[in-house]
Amino acid sequence: MKKIIYLIIIFFIIFIFIFINKKDNNKNKNLKTIKVAEVAHSIFYAPMYVAIENGYFEKNGINIELILTSGADKVSAAVLSGDVNIGFAGAESAIYVYKGGEKDYLKIFSGLTKRDGQFIVSRKKDKNFNLNKLEGKEILVGRNGGMPALNFLNAINNQEIKEKNININYQIDFASLSGAFIGGTGDYVNLFEPNATMLEKNNQGFIVGSIGKYSGEMPYTTFYAKSSYIEKNKKIITQFVKSIDEGLLYVESHTPDEIAEVIHKQFPDNSIKDLTNMIKNYKEADSWLTNSYVTKKSFENLEKILIKNKLIDGYVSYNKLVLNFENEQ
Repeated sequence: MKKIIYLIIIFFIIFIFIFINKKDNNKNKNLKTIKVAEVAHSIFYAPMYVAIENGYFEKNGINIELILTSGADKVSAAVLSGDVNIGFAGAESAIYVYKGGEKDYLKIFSGLTKRDGQFIVSRKKDKNFNLNKLEGKEILVGRNGGMPALNFLNAINNQEIKEKNININYQIDFASLSGAFIGGTGDYVNLFEPNATMLEKNNQGFIVGSIGKYSGEMPYTTFYAKSSYIEKNKKIITQFVKSIDEGLLYVESHTPDEIAEVIHKQFPDNSIKDLTNMIKNYKEADSWLTNSYVTKKSFENLEKILIKNKLIDGYVSYNKLVLNFENEQ
């Protein structure tokens, strides 16, 4: 009798397992898989990871396949080649493609971050820091012509500080900035998270300011796709934008520790405490949009920087490159 009961229980468990698995498979069949090339996997992009981990994309019929594609130029190339459906990188990469004469050019349909995500890290704590304190000092900013360096130049320009009064070091590549600073190079360094917090945690540096706050608002990281893809997949794009909006709303309305719990799976090598501190830093820097709408003013702010630094020869029409998709329906 016991043996019969035991067998019944086993068969029941197997049946439940098959039922659940079949249900999940049917659910996945109903989802549209979208390949997204992300320029970096960073806490700076927390709202997107919230949308993934909280199931907003799945709820809207989308299965996201993230593909790390370092470098905005490589992201735009992946989209143009058809290797991915959507690119996630700086809006400047879409501008460059259009300026290059691409017929099926890239259109921006959603924003995520609204300013540069770098923090100025000093060797000493300084609660009263301002950019004037950089005069006569050496600061590591990454390669000349890169967006992090350009935003730094825009920041000091906004404060009417002359570039020649600061020893700006362009010689160290982006990936080596933390190591060079730890090794003794420079008085200050500009770093994204998690590097800024890691230096602070180890008493090797201290966050004293936000480049994004000094430089101002612009579409720093955006989602874009080929014009033809958007035209053929309007419903998918609309649902994608809706998912991002839900992620942005969650980040705006929840605490850093709540957000950290949600995205911890995306960053398993970081503790909840460290993630909370990083998210807090980005919240205090007002880094994220409250919705995915990319404004004309912010887009033109970016173009001004590119024109001033002779990276493009003139403005591209906002209406040509930016499609605030939900407002087009």
